[in-house]
Amino acid sequence: MELFKSESNFDFMAWRKLSLTLSAILCVLSAAIIFVRGLDYGLDFEGGAMIEVKYEQAAEIADIRAALQKAGFANAVVQGLGTTTEYAIRIKPSEAHAEEAKPEPVAQDGDKTATGISKAQTDKIAADVLKALTVTRADVSVTRSDFVGSSVGEELREQGLVAVLFVILGIMVYLWLRFEWRFAVAAVASEIHDTLITVGIFALTSREFDLPALAAVLSVVGYSINDKVVVFDRVREIFRSSRKGEPYEILNRSINSTMSRTIMTGLTTSLAVGTLYFVGGPALENFGLIMLIGILVGTLSSVFFANPILLWLGVSKQDLMPRTKEDPELAARP
Repeated sequence: MELFKSESNFDFMAWRKLSLTLSAILCVLSAAIIFVRGLDYGLDFEGGAMIEVKYEQAAEIADIRAALQKAGFANAVVQGLGTTTEYAIRIKPSEAHAEEAKPEPVAQDGDKTATGISKAQTDKIAADVLKALTVTRADVSVTRSDFVGSSVGEELREQGLVAVLFVILGIMVYLWLRFEWRFAVAAVASEIHDTLITVGIFALTSREFDLPALAAVLSVVGYSINDKVVVFDRVREIFRSSRKGEPYEILNRSINSTMSRTIMTGLTTSLAVGTLYFVGGPALENFGLIMLIGILVGTLSSVFFANPILLWLGVSKQDLMPRTKEDPELAARP
């Protein structure tokens, strides 16, 4: 099945100046959004109240979440604890509970938690949650209440950033060894481009950035580089299999010959992650949304960003040919 004929000769590289200019503008705007407006970090990164509840009879997560939303806990995260009667509820302290969740100096009498939140303050938040749940179900009780401090979230943010940097660095080393340094530079530039724009667009949605969202960002990095490697493989193949041909022409041929595969991969992957976004529920919405944005941005960058960067860096046939002067295979090529 071919959505785009491999023998097509559409001049994608003719758009390189416009595409690189637009990419640079989008990267600057995305960076400005991230650093000025910032991300709305969720409980995983900012801390909050952790309350465990138990029902006498089976309860549905959707019903628990609806009861909490009706009481004003719009961003509450509800997770099952292995049964249909026990659930963990995570809540970021809202304006209405600012007084209860306000940190106090840590005392020496052990009446405060490790984060400086008093047990009484934590219990007050748990009581409000219990009150909200008993409106619809009377057979519920609180089995545990605790408070996760922001220091844990700061550590998670740092580890997430380190993870992204290590992934990009590893990709650069791999491509440098497999192809050539110009391909490594083009790939890393593309990864930074795709990640920055994806996170910037997500920041505009004002959605909470949580651990599933971070996992989606890492997945976008992996998906994006996979698409680039396919195109880079075709570039190397065409360079080595022909004695003539300018880099401009060969890069165009490489994009055209892999376009059908690029489109099909993007569509099928979008169907899978789109399902997570539309029917996966609140716990998976952020993952699905970031993946959808990343697939679109990554697909476009494979065509309009990575290859123009290669051309700008001056990739040539000599960079990819075998180093042996007397190569029978090379001499036999047309």
